[in-house]
Amino acid sequence: MLKIIEDLKSREHKKVFGALEILKFIGPGLLVTVGFIDPGNWASNIAAGSSFGYDLLWMVTFSTTMLIILQHNVAHLGIATGLCLSEAATIYMKKWISRPILGTSILAGISTALAEFIGGAIALKMLFHIPVKIGAIIIFITVSLLLFSNSYKRLEKIIIGFVSIIGLSFIYELFLVHIDWEKAIYGWTVPSFPNNSMLIIMSVLGAVIMPHNLFLHSEIIQSRQWNREDPKIIRKQLDYEFFDTLLSMIVGFAINSAMILMAATVFFSKGLVVTEIQQAGVILKPLLGNMAGIVFAAALLFSGIASSLTAGMAGGSIFSGFYSEPFNIKDNHTRLGIFITFIFALLIIFFISNPFQGLIISQVILSIQLPFTIVLQIYLTSSKKVMGNYVNKLYFTVILIVIGIFVTFMNLKLFYSLIF
Repeated sequence: MLKIIEDLKSREHKKVFGALEILKFIGPGLLVTVGFIDPGNWASNIAAGSSFGYDLLWMVTFSTTMLIILQHNVAHLGIATGLCLSEAATIYMKKWISRPILGTSILAGISTALAEFIGGAIALKMLFHIPVKIGAIIIFITVSLLLFSNSYKRLEKIIIGFVSIIGLSFIYELFLVHIDWEKAIYGWTVPSFPNNSMLIIMSVLGAVIMPHNLFLHSEIIQSRQWNREDPKIIRKQLDYEFFDTLLSMIVGFAINSAMILMAATVFFSKGLVVTEIQQAGVILKPLLGNMAGIVFAAALLFSGIASSLTAGMAGGSIFSGFYSEPFNIKDNHTRLGIFITFIFALLIIFFISNPFQGLIISQVILSIQLPFTIVLQIYLTSSKKVMGNYVNKLYFTVILIVIGIFVTFMNLKLFYSLIF
């Protein structure tokens, strides 16, 4: 009873969130959101909708729900400790445990950057008939220049603008075509595993819950400056961060769902098979008519550039964390991490013969690495030594463990389906 009274008193002293004050805290979540509406997502969602109609919408629901919990948890780590996930792993874990996990995280970052470069290169091919491999080099140079010449604040504005351009067209189109909303609601809420769907299911999972985004969020949340010595300020940061994360992830959910719904309407309902992402330009035709292909390509280009920026930032953050250092674009460790991520991604593209399939596989690789990152964050955020008074509550740790088990189970199911 005393605890209830104390809780009620504390609530009385909490200020109501003001709209203008909330806007000051919006940004890190949207910066992360662009990572899971990248070209890899486009490919995974279009493949899901065109091949299985509404049946795989449930994976967007499940993935986004898990994503909100995971992203909030790593942002919680960044706010409470002043460390990103990579730094905390290096400082609080034995190297023989932390280094392999961080190493696989860099590989996941490379896989992400690969998808972004391919997506941007395909867009350049659609717009200017530039070969994909040459286009990938152009994207690499463009993104490197943007990343090394802008601050966090400026990057946030650029990327949030890209997210807005990409998302609004897909969501608006839902009102222009005939969507079977009864089937859509069923698809969002009831899991199903159609024949030969596991590869696409796992690509959707990896495309939504991206390991590099978990590292990135714990880093960029610290771009907001505050006094870490004041518990009231930290608590306020945690409250506003959750609003930012929740809002941003819902935006991502809406865009990913819209892509699947449009692909189901345009392709699946007509029995059309998508083998190249260029084909998906017709998704925008109800809104834009003959200009659909050009606008689709432009949006894909924006998506590729924006998500390449976040992939590079994540790579720099993870690698600098090896040396217990934060992300700093002027620091050599951060720069080396960015170049490792970008250069290896670019090199792999020259060995890929089917860009669309390459996009799908890149997202599956993310889902395979994901359990390792989840285990890492569970260990760190559930440790009193790391988190102090902000350590996870027991129930929250249990939820994280359940998520980890589910993701691991899905990966094992994928391997089983491929072998048998």
